[in-house]
Parts: sequence; C-alpha cells; structure tokens
Amino acid sequence: MAGMYYEEFQVGMNFQHALTRTVTEMDNIMFCAMTHNPQPLHLDEEFAKQTDYGQRIVNSLFTLGLVIGVTVCDTTLGTTLGNLGMTDIRFQHPLFHGDTVRVETHIKAMRESQSRPTAGLVTFEHTGFNQRGQEICYCVRTGLMRKRPA
Repeated sequence: MAGMYYEEFQVGMNFQHALTRTVTEMDNIMFCAMTHNPQPLHLDEEFAKQTDYGQRIVNSLFTLGLVIGVTVCDTTLGTTLGNLGMTDIRFQHPLFHGDTVRVETHIKAMRESQSRPTAGLVTFEHTGFNQRGQEICYCVRTGLMRKRPA
C-alpha cells in the first residue's frame, strides 16, 4: 500500500510532495459546472477583468481539493478510513489558470482512536503554493488512519 499506517507517522514529520499540477481553464470550468457554481468571478472573463484580480480566479473549493489530493499518494492512499474534519482553511493568494501547484504537509498531532482500536487520528497541516512561492491554500485536516494489520 502506498499510504502510511498510523504507526508510521510522527508528530513534526514534514513532506515536500513531488507531485505538482498545473491548473487549466477546463479544470475550473468543469468543477464549477459539476458543483452548480455560476460565480462570474470563475466563469466570466469580462466580469473578472473589472475585479481586483483583473482575470478569472480558480474556484477555491477546487483549490482546496487539489491541495489535499496531491498529498494522498505520499500519506493516505489506501490507509485512511476517512476525513473527520477540516479547519483553519484560508486562501491567502488567488489561483489562476496556468498556475502550477506544489504542496507541503506537516504532521501536527496524533492520538489513538477512543472508539476504534484498529485506528488512530492524524492531524495534517497542508499548505499549497503557486510557482511563485505564494501560499494559495492552507488547511488543517484530521484523518482517521488505519493501524498496521496485526
């Protein structure tokens, strides 16, 4: 399994995820369409030209999903039982079509599950950056992680 079991994580552990992703106009358009989000800031170039950004910005929920998704292969692929929550989400800089996203993860906390003896909780701190090194997304996520099988 590519993901890590609960016992393999340590508080303070850091990941510089090798997987990066350039975001396309189609990513943004399709995500907005699939989520029924008609916000002109994401879809209407002429509208967006009149905003502080001067162009369309990528849907923030796509940005959040991409930042977390980039981390999966290195951390939770096949070893997570699910997300328990996401907090402290922020978008310090907008993401634009053509930007390339890279992600870093820090293990913030861990504890044994009180209700599931075969699982533990890991608190991940994810930070996404664009190609200019600007923070585009930050999120604290708690995952319920499988323990290594006996």
